[in-house]
Amino acid sequence: MKASLVTVGLDALAWALWGTAVGYGAHRLPRASLADDNVLTRLHPWERDGRVYERLRIRRWKRVLPDAGAVFRGGVAKRDLVARDPASLRTLVEETRRAELVHWAVAGLAPVFALWNPAPLAVAMVAYAVAANAPCIVVQRYNRSRLLRVLAHSGHREKESVG
Repeated sequence: MKASLVTVGLDALAWALWGTAVGYGAHRLPRASLADDNVLTRLHPWERDGRVYERLRIRRWKRVLPDAGAVFRGGVAKRDLVARDPASLRTLVEETRRAELVHWAVAGLAPVFALWNPAPLAVAMVAYAVAANAPCIVVQRYNRSRLLRVLAHSGHREKESVG
């Protein structure tokens, strides 16, 4: 069964609505809920404080990804480091957690597409979810690792949850 334009349009609408809803929901999370890593955002020893991502040449391509952190009023863009004081760095660490959670949640919608899509298009939706969100997750983990290293070296140790 071929996918109709209506089905593809429904897919696009579902992604747009879900992405907006998740982004807004994450925007409303209290900052305190982002103070520590959770099971999804926890950094692992194999990430080597973010250095493993440098093998992916992340510094070359990370700037081409969109930064929607400031889409909603009061949001924080993560693209540019505005200040280097410990409080600002901790805020950015929290914002990388928020962004990472958004991308995990958006990607998590992918299996739902199997409810109305033919199998090949449902598989394509999963592939899209991975392709669209994995680079963003990697960038957030890389940036958070670097920020935590800076905080640790400056004597303002952030609670690290490597393990």
